[in-house]
Amino acid sequence: MSILTPLPSAPHPLLVAEHITKRFSGVTALDGVCLEFLAGKVTAVIGENGAGKSTLMKILSGVYPDYEGQIRFNGEPVRFNSIRDAQACGIAIIHQELNLIPYLSIAENIFLGREITTRWGTLDRKAMRSKTRELLEKLKLPIEPDTLVAKLKVGQQQVVEIAKALLVESEVIIMDEPTSAITESEVAVLFDIINDLRRENKAIVYISHKLDELFTIADRYVVLRDGKSIESGTMLGIDHDTLIRKMVGRDITSIRRKLNGREHAPLLSVENLCLTHPVRLKENQLKNLSFTVGRGEIVGLFGLMGAGRTELLETLFGLHPKRCSGTVSLDGQTVTLKAPIEAIKSGLALVPEDRKKDGLVLGMDVQTNISLTALENIEQAGFLNRAKESTLAKKYIADLRIKTPSEKQAAKNLSGGNQQKIVLSKWLATHPKLLMLDEPTRGIDVNAKNEIYKLILQLADEGMGILVVSSELPEILAISDRVLVMSEGVLTAQMAVQDASEDSILKAAIPKSMSE
Repeated sequence: MSILTPLPSAPHPLLVAEHITKRFSGVTALDGVCLEFLAGKVTAVIGENGAGKSTLMKILSGVYPDYEGQIRFNGEPVRFNSIRDAQACGIAIIHQELNLIPYLSIAENIFLGREITTRWGTLDRKAMRSKTRELLEKLKLPIEPDTLVAKLKVGQQQVVEIAKALLVESEVIIMDEPTSAITESEVAVLFDIINDLRRENKAIVYISHKLDELFTIADRYVVLRDGKSIESGTMLGIDHDTLIRKMVGRDITSIRRKLNGREHAPLLSVENLCLTHPVRLKENQLKNLSFTVGRGEIVGLFGLMGAGRTELLETLFGLHPKRCSGTVSLDGQTVTLKAPIEAIKSGLALVPEDRKKDGLVLGMDVQTNISLTALENIEQAGFLNRAKESTLAKKYIADLRIKTPSEKQAAKNLSGGNQQKIVLSKWLATHPKLLMLDEPTRGIDVNAKNEIYKLILQLADEGMGILVVSSELPEILAISDRVLVMSEGVLTAQMAVQDASEDSILKAAIPKSMSE
């Protein structure tokens, strides 16, 4: 008598959203969204900025308790009034902006709000350290639980966030842009962790604008477009172009800089620029950097994390006047940039890496954010001219195609891509000679990226100098005339884009200590 081997059971829906609708001040962010997340599967949620991804995740994780529709967990209807409710049910979210307190230890961060106490009511630090060590070992992070979070790399902080989710025995783990600020080696570690969670039958919800990642890690996809669920399916047989068409509902033509071989008149000249370390005063963060940017030229700046790219842009913008030395010339005139206001008056503008922290006043409306850098031009007898302010805002909303109900909408309510366009508008309103962009397309979708690429190319064609930092090599190669490469505060290569390749750029970016 033969024994039949039972067939493996099909993955069951762990979390289901049924006809979810959410409105903000009359604007419909989600419109009857229906989708499901399966146990033991990684489901990629894809869509343009403004498609409703973040709003949906905030509903599923208890951030927004008021909405229309029904959520089911393990077949049972649930409604969360807070993040704690969702966590208690088994749903955790890891946000793109990590929610860790830098000057608390790993153990203190993991147990914050759910501390273990002794029978006398005091903190049981030994038990918390022991459980933290167990979680970190499971996640392959060999670091002591008492280590301050401030001393961790971004990728390691990402692992600590996952440890927080595992502490409460989460069955559904939502990851919002988990690789937006980590290195390739840290991405590999993260993917190993996700594969372990998949084997434990967890449902992983994965949001990323880096579409290439999805072919590596995702089992399924669901598409949101304009607040509606469009379709879902398996990743098998799906290619990059098909995925983009599903996201945007049309074909997207890749933007690429047309090389015309023209000479660029000198605009910015930097000679022997140095920046001392803020703590280790005998060390330099930037070491004798010398380079140029021409009028109408796009210079791409690449380097691995910690190479000093952001510090370079900040120094040129006058943010570290007491720690820098060297010569900076603009239009042939030597400039001493002791503060950002002097940099702005000289014709420099900086779009920062962290738009929410450094680029926007999130609680203010679109109009106020755009006009912040141009107050001198819109005041009259010492008072703001509201009509001029409104005209200025409407001009850039139209020029950059910012999707907003009106110029009075709060910046925090817009998608990441539209927030980035507000930051760009704010600086374009100063009519700069040199525009410095630090990771201008981080965390935004492929269509919004293309719109920003078109804008960069247009500004360069109009004669503006552009210095753009990016961690994405295809982006650097697509829009640059020339490429600079940094490693450990040193400029290690300068090359025309037609002479550059991903291999040659990476070779120059890897520190010697790593390549030996």
